Amino acid sequence: MRVLIVEDEPYLAEAVRDGLRLAAIAADIAGDGDAALELLDVNTYDIAVLDRDVPGPSGDRIAESIVASGSGLPILMLTAADRLDDKVTGFEIGADDYLTKPFELRELVLRLRALDRRRAHRRPPVREIAGLRLDPFRREVYRDGRYVALTRKQFAVLEVLVAAEGGVISTENLLERAWDENTDPFTNAVRITVSALRKRLGEPWIIATVPGVGYRIDTAPGTGRTGEHRG
Repeated sequence: MRVLIVEDEPYLAEAVRDGLRLAAIAADIAGDGDAALELLDVNTYDIAVLDRDVPGPSGDRIAESIVASGSGLPILMLTAADRLDDKVTGFEIGADDYLTKPFELRELVLRLRALDRRRAHRRPPVREIAGLRLDPFRREVYRDGRYVALTRKQFAVLEVLVAAEGGVISTENLLERAWDENTDPFTNAVRITVSALRKRLGEPWIIATVPGVGYRIDTAPGTGRTGEHRG
């Protein structure tokens, strides 16, 4: 999952971002409304976390822009505006959830995961493909009934690949979905993470490399299809 945090208090924004990373949630930060709209224009996010009172276009304006775009991007208002009227206005604008400051990071994580499940309501909460069973809520992975312990980043990468249902995911897309905007686009992080993930999942290798394109879950592992390899 990748979220956008729109918050003009740097220490709070960074604390939230770091806390979300520990929960395997990638996050970018926008300190004002203009930066938020720019990031929304160039990146793909699963959820927007908006402070209503930020410089430039307010959180309310950003929410209105998201709704008008028709993207269906879920919005969580994270703000000190805690009066009932404030909450009502936030929901009327288009917020899907509302959390007031101060808050517990654990509650924010639970709310984000609930929004992500709601967003993906057309997909089963537990995903299965080629003997893999991935539970996004419990953060558990099984292969042919065997539990596989993964790091947070390995799980995030596998979640993206499994959601593609055998489709090819480019390295750039994996960087965008499982890392954040501060990641060097020329890094070997994706290749290294995928290689380690393959080893954790065991043989026959279930993640196929499509040369010059990206990676995919092999729905028939071990067959050695032409044009693909598992190195």
